[in-house]
Amino acid sequence: MKPGIHPAYGPVVFRDSASGTAFLTRSTMSSDKTVEWEDGNVYPLVDVEISSASHPFYTGTARVLDTAGRVERFERRYGSGR
Repeated sequence: MKPGIHPAYGPVVFRDSASGTAFLTRSTMSSDKTVEWEDGNVYPLVDVEISSASHPFYTGTARVLDTAGRVERFERRYGSGR
C-alpha cells in the first residue's frame, strides 16, 4: 500500500440513536464527539440513526408481505389471463 493516501483506521464507538445501544469497532470515520468506554479509554463517538440493534429485520419485528395472497386476489379480480 502507498503511504500517506489511506485514511486513518482506528477504534470508534457507534451509538444507535433509536435504541441507545453503543458498540466499539474499528473504522475510518472520525468525530469531534468523544465517549469514555467501559475499558476506561476515550474513543471518538459517531451517532447513527439505525443499526442492527434497532433495525426491524434484525430485531425480528419485520412484517412479511403476503405475496401469494396478492397474486390470488389479482387472479380472482382480473382472471388468470389464460
